[in-house]
Amino acid sequence: MPELTYVEALNEALHEEMARDEKVFLMGEDVAFDYFGVCSGLADRFGRDRVRDTPICELGFTGAGVGAAMAGFRPIVDLRFMDFTTYALDPIVNQAAKLRYMLGGQLSVPMVARIPSGAGLQYGATHGQSLEAWFMQVPGLKVLYPSCAPDAKGLLKTAVRDDNPVMFIEHRLLYAQKTKQAVPEGDHTTPIGVADVKRAGADATIVGIGYQMGHCLEAAEALAGEGIECEVIDPRSLSPLDVETITASVRKTSRCVIVEEGHLRSGVGAEISAAIQEAVFEYLDAPIGRVAALMAPIPVQTKLEKFVLPSTEKVIAAVRKTLGVSA
Repeated sequence: MPELTYVEALNEALHEEMARDEKVFLMGEDVAFDYFGVCSGLADRFGRDRVRDTPICELGFTGAGVGAAMAGFRPIVDLRFMDFTTYALDPIVNQAAKLRYMLGGQLSVPMVARIPSGAGLQYGATHGQSLEAWFMQVPGLKVLYPSCAPDAKGLLKTAVRDDNPVMFIEHRLLYAQKTKQAVPEGDHTTPIGVADVKRAGADATIVGIGYQMGHCLEAAEALAGEGIECEVIDPRSLSPLDVETITASVRKTSRCVIVEEGHLRSGVGAEISAAIQEAVFEYLDAPIGRVAALMAPIPVQTKLEKFVLPSTEKVIAAVRKTLGVSA
């Protein structure tokens, strides 16, 4: 089984899907020039008709992607920064997500929006946001957030083949990771709406979103040294959300901490927390803990940015709190 980095896994998925289906094409700002390494070799292999650089106008080229999807193509629209989805909200929310319903299923919109996301690189308040919770509220959109190389490849291939619009979120710090992971060869796909239990445990459940999975696993390893065994769950798919896997874990552990990079108020963690309490409230022995970005714009200054964002130490503290133990 070959080992790939996160970027290599995404790149391999794009190559394979564009080779498999000539209706698949990529469009966005500078996609032909291999920014972040994800698009390496695509323009040379498939040509500029299928790897299309666009003007800096997210509203325009996202709308063009919706139109292409309606016409039978499978566009992959690269939005470069999650912050820039704000320019493209109308074609995403009012067109891509709703047209199949509004037209009684007469057409579909098989468009993937690839969205580099997250902070940690001192990009500041307008280039480091995590807005995935916004899109979980939109019927008709699927929202995926892979945290590792195998899921990056498997989920992207599945997203391209889906007949519905998919928001595919990729944390930029994962681009920089050089750690390689085993990725299945061949036509490897990952199902949408199925969570992955990354680590088994019986004392507390930790649900980690996207890049925060790294902090969750580090926290679980540290807590194991104290005799606290945490079960760590990666939802992978935020909409649809695999509530069953999460609640099955909480039935076993009776405690839960949810970790995300989005802001605390009305975030992904709030939705997961509500789902847990609706399904298994009687199993909870303590309030659900949440670790998220503080309610402040993402700072540029390094120490302030770290202060605002989640960390391994904050996850450990939240687990200890829900267990009622001190350091």
